[in-house]
Amino acid sequence: MTLEQLRIFIAVAEKQHVTQAASELHLTQSATSAAIAALEARYGIKLFDRVGRGIALTQTGRDFLNEARAVVARAKAAAQVLNDLAGLKRGSLALAASQTVANYWLPPRIAAFRKTHPGIDLRVSIANTEQVAHAVHRGDADLGFVEGEVDNPALAVRKIEGDSLAIVVGVNHPWTGQARITPKLLTKTCWILREPGSGTRSMFEAALKKFDIKLSDLDIRLELPSNEAVRVAVESGDCATAISDLVVAPSLAAGTLHRVKIDLPKRAFYALRHKERYASQAEKALLASFRM
Repeated sequence: MTLEQLRIFIAVAEKQHVTQAASELHLTQSATSAAIAALEARYGIKLFDRVGRGIALTQTGRDFLNEARAVVARAKAAAQVLNDLAGLKRGSLALAASQTVANYWLPPRIAAFRKTHPGIDLRVSIANTEQVAHAVHRGDADLGFVEGEVDNPALAVRKIEGDSLAIVVGVNHPWTGQARITPKLLTKTCWILREPGSGTRSMFEAALKKFDIKLSDLDIRLELPSNEAVRVAVESGDCATAISDLVVAPSLAAGTLHRVKIDLPKRAFYALRHKERYASQAEKALLASFRM
């Protein structure tokens, strides 16, 4: 049984006339009759009685007509869903983002996208860079946004605008008020850092290498799994941290943290997607809205 056969059956049942139904469907009379005959032969039933020169639905035909209409209507609705998805009137995307991106960079961009495409449902999960990459690789997320570089041959990685790494201390720290510090001083204080696997920590470790300093040379007192936890711990203590300037901007403006002047590189963020998975229209539109 095909949708075309169902459409032909419905037209013949409504017209009670094969020729008129064929004309409405832009088919030949023989093709229309053949479709009805094929249905009847396939299931060993009679859908129409041939009464003189006309036809009339049998009881079986009347019972089947409602079901046929329902199936065709459902197929039409499914086609409309596909049209809507292609036209970005509806759809969904599962996003995964590392903490700095998810909490500071992504929200205003999602809000702008939702204004343009209100029918697209965006779901965001937050993890560290490694976990985001795994989520995209497994297919748990359509797109990933991270602040750390990812080396996974299954993933397509696109560079997007990012942030700057900042070294900050609390207002009572000895570095507060110093115009600039030298790299050697980085080993003379205690540190509170993000956990291993975070993009922020990886970026800081790469910056230290340029100063010929290893992470193990630092006095790391505490490792925390969130930017906010690190920021609060540094504000209330006597240790330093390396963290995104997006995270500490409000604290710097409020005077609860001091940014230490030292040359640190800027960093890009990265958009991740699986190379072998289909890129939906919604996914393409979201990435295009970021102007990458």
